[in-house]
Amino acid sequence: MKKIFITTIFTVFIPLSTLMAQVGITAVPFLQIEPDSRATGMGNTGVAIADNASAIFWNPAGLAFQNQSQVSITHANWLPAFNADLFYDYLVGTYHIDGIGTIGGHITFLNLGEQTRTDETGLELGRFNSFEISAGLSYGFRISETFALGTGLRYIYSSLADGSVSGQDITPGSSVGVDFAGLYKSRPFALGSREATFSAGFNLANIGPGIQYTDNAQKDPLPTTLRAGWAYKMDLDSNGLNSLTFSNDVSKIMARNERISTDQDNPEFQNMGVFEALFNSWGSFERFNGTENVTVSLAQQLMFGFGLEYWYDNLFALRGGYYFENPENGNREFITLGAGLRYNIFGVDFSYLYTLEEDHPLANTIRLSLLINFR
Repeated sequence: MKKIFITTIFTVFIPLSTLMAQVGITAVPFLQIEPDSRATGMGNTGVAIADNASAIFWNPAGLAFQNQSQVSITHANWLPAFNADLFYDYLVGTYHIDGIGTIGGHITFLNLGEQTRTDETGLELGRFNSFEISAGLSYGFRISETFALGTGLRYIYSSLADGSVSGQDITPGSSVGVDFAGLYKSRPFALGSREATFSAGFNLANIGPGIQYTDNAQKDPLPTTLRAGWAYKMDLDSNGLNSLTFSNDVSKIMARNERISTDQDNPEFQNMGVFEALFNSWGSFERFNGTENVTVSLAQQLMFGFGLEYWYDNLFALRGGYYFENPENGNREFITLGAGLRYNIFGVDFSYLYTLEEDHPLANTIRLSLLINFR
């Protein structure tokens, strides 16, 4: 009988736990990795901006306000503190069709490195690769001049391990996820002698059935996430050469487990179904953190991002942001910095993440995005 050696635990499951809140509840947390360097440079805020190809991730309703076709790719060496050969790639493209609108597609890939397989005695039986991938399509359509709805569908494939454990074959997990989103963008309005715009949006992402890796295992839910946010853009001069954007996103994982035993020493939890969790995840909940039961309030479940972006003549940008999760619900807190360049049809964006906690696995994460805009 084969089993997966502890190497898998340390190089796959523990790194994944740093990606998102409530990791003990959800599967495939790679779907929560913010893909583009522009929004990540602004404190992981993008649901109310959504004006480029990465709107597929942040808010597919933003595609309705785009009349150009784009291709963008983002690369990041993931969790560099682990030095475990993990990397993340995100390829996205949009295509505008007159009279129909803009559609988009994406491929997301997370390489989790090479693992060692052993038997019960510790004898090495070979090696295998772990990875997760998703691909999907999105579409946005206008309801009015200022409001649009959007949706998306993705296929998810997660291959964390192979072999068998305790007689149970381990197989890759798969599922599908659906997004539903809305976006309001105001008409330009005068602020003194300068022009300004306001936008607000929401995105309920990754609604779908759970994933399991063995026949008798409980299905772990997808990281269904509700994001809502606003953005305010203002010109700093009368000719619009310099502009400044403020943004704020609030997000929440819409997955929930419930206790099914009364044993205080050996608590058992069961995951709610996806639609049940949408309506029953608005209060506090209890989880077991490995040593004790912890109650997480609704306020503690919320994740906050704040961003700032300065543009000069739509050619050069500087960005900054702040992101916060409660220690009982993910415990990510960091400052982000970023910059962007645009020339003709080409664009480059860069972001850097500075964690406020020493020796955090996400420390010094760098993302680089390349963009081609087909006018």
